Amino acid sequence: MNNVEKKEYRLENLSCANCARKFENNIKSLPTVQEATVNFGAAKVSVIGDVTVEEIEKAGAFDGIKVLPVSQRKIEKTPFLKRKENVVTLISLIFLIGGVIASFVYEESHPVALSLFVLSIAIGGFDLFKGGFINLTRFYFDMKTLMTIAIIGAAIIGEWREGAVVVFLFALSEALEAYSMNKARQSISELMDIAPPTAIVRRNNELIELDTEFIQIGDVLIVKPGQKIAMDGIVLKGSSTVNQASITGESVPVVKTKGEDVFAGTLNEEGSLEIEVTKRVEDTTIAKIIHLVEEAQAEKAPSQRFVDKFAKYYTPAIIGIAFLVAIIPPLLGGDWKLWIYQGLAVLVVGCPCALVVSTPVAIVTAIGNAAKHGVLIKGGVHLEEIGRIEAIAFDKTGTLTKGYPEVTYVEAASSKDFIQNIMSIEAYSQHPLAKAIVEYGANNTIHPIEVDEFKSLTGKGAEAVVNGIKWSVGSVAWIKTISLISVDVLRKVEKLQMEGNTVILATEEGTYRGFVAIADPIRSTSSKVLQDLKDIGIKHTVMLTGDDPNTANAIAAQLGITDVNAGLMPDQKLMAIERLKEKYGAVAMIGDGVNDSPALAAANVGIAMGGAGTDAALETADVALMADDLEKLPYTISLSRKALHIIKENIMFALGLKIIALLLIIPGWLTLWIAIFADMGATLLVVLNSLRLLNKFSNGKELEEAKK
Repeated sequence: MNNVEKKEYRLENLSCANCARKFENNIKSLPTVQEATVNFGAAKVSVIGDVTVEEIEKAGAFDGIKVLPVSQRKIEKTPFLKRKENVVTLISLIFLIGGVIASFVYEESHPVALSLFVLSIAIGGFDLFKGGFINLTRFYFDMKTLMTIAIIGAAIIGEWREGAVVVFLFALSEALEAYSMNKARQSISELMDIAPPTAIVRRNNELIELDTEFIQIGDVLIVKPGQKIAMDGIVLKGSSTVNQASITGESVPVVKTKGEDVFAGTLNEEGSLEIEVTKRVEDTTIAKIIHLVEEAQAEKAPSQRFVDKFAKYYTPAIIGIAFLVAIIPPLLGGDWKLWIYQGLAVLVVGCPCALVVSTPVAIVTAIGNAAKHGVLIKGGVHLEEIGRIEAIAFDKTGTLTKGYPEVTYVEAASSKDFIQNIMSIEAYSQHPLAKAIVEYGANNTIHPIEVDEFKSLTGKGAEAVVNGIKWSVGSVAWIKTISLISVDVLRKVEKLQMEGNTVILATEEGTYRGFVAIADPIRSTSSKVLQDLKDIGIKHTVMLTGDDPNTANAIAAQLGITDVNAGLMPDQKLMAIERLKEKYGAVAMIGDGVNDSPALAAANVGIAMGGAGTDAALETADVALMADDLEKLPYTISLSRKALHIIKENIMFALGLKIIALLLIIPGWLTLWIAIFADMGATLLVVLNSLRLLNKFSNGKELEEAKK
């Protein structure tokens, strides 16, 4: 393949799954196109080849598809009466009503009534007939082909009124389908609007307003209180609380100070900030989320692939059944007009519209809505797979625990003075445990004092002179060589170590003065999440960690996890996942998205703790919890199960109503009216049922339902 640049465009008026497939095939048939992919869920098209916008629009002219630059932030809403199809439908309805009135005043065969019905059919069905006739010449059978044959047949046998009703109701059904897809796409549209299109930038000591596409890495943004941050960057100056709900789904604002990361689309609430830009507009976290969600919506779920394959044979089969219904009974002595009419009704009722749309609307709605709430599901296949999970494996550090050390216990005669002395020494160290002690002191409004003769002893600890007195701070083994430690203290230390703590002892001029216990603390939500998972039917939870067994078992005991695999290397975690899959079937692995990569890849669903939009979480796993919040896990499983349930219901509605209508052929009760209402009713049920997924995550009610 030649090195031809891939071009992407946004699409307007793409509301029909069948039309999307036909549009894609039309583009692929262009001589200069090497490859083309239409993303129905995101309303986008990707093209590889030397092709113009005009040529792409011509390929979609059969359905009035408009092609727009991908950089356009949002497709403008067109007022109802400015949309051509809506105006045409209204005019068709007016003539239809006129024809019905005339048929009551006179009779259905009166020239006035017939003229009004003909005008209603001609105006409302012009685009339908145009597409249908083109399809017939190419032996391409879709719903437009079926409807065209049915309406022409109705006219031939003199059923003008029913033909006009069918045209109007079909147009109405198309409009409702378009509305539903636009509604389903709203979540992505809203994501696109999160980040402002312009920002105030300081350049050459001047403040200028620039479009975000012209802002460069290294530029300094000036963000006032109440303004949204336009680009990803690092705080250079100022302090403020920032609402990151648009990225993480968390409603509680986060304090941001110098040196901390901020993200495009988040809201600066209180103070002024100066921010150094670290990413171009197309590489920001929100841009990546939008891109990944759109790609996810393009990926067909297993149920959608099944429906597409079924529909491929379904439409020709319906045409065959309609032909047999129209021909066989008359050959056996039946009335030709009656059975031709029944055959035409079969064509109408057999339109695959509801069946084709049954899966994509649900998937687009669920994935888009999850993204709005800080859960990135990277495809319909993963959305479905989450709902089938039977067992979940958890990494410990950073997943069940916070991922950083904190002081958990202090024992000393005067804890405030003790902490002040040892934090003054540890302030000179870069060790994570030292930082935990310094942070503990700061959180308790204890301030370090100046020390002399600081000395770091690798593998042991540190020494320094504080207020003229030598202090030593370090490991139990080292301090035991300096000072005599009582049996009671050693028992307490051993107990804390068995619970997963690292214990640091301190001496003053060789005399023991106290100790500090430090651990990676359990997240406050971990116990509740594990219980929620059990309540919604997850059969097994297991901890897979590289940490030492004592620490892992201590954490597991506090959380009620009975299955623990500790001291594992990445390849051993992968093998543990394979064993779980053999035993339980579908298994999810949840970790930090970096050192757990092999296990995440081996699991049926890999779930990464995102941490406010880290690139690793976005790229590595099948699902990313952007808020670093385990509480989103039960809700995600609930969402997936609800989506699976709705997809099954949709397929049942789509086929069930049509089967019921087709059974009416036996007593000869099937009419064009019933046929079109069955088709439109199935489409409406499928669409409205799918839109129920828009309400997920609004509260905890869905989780409570899942527990029942």
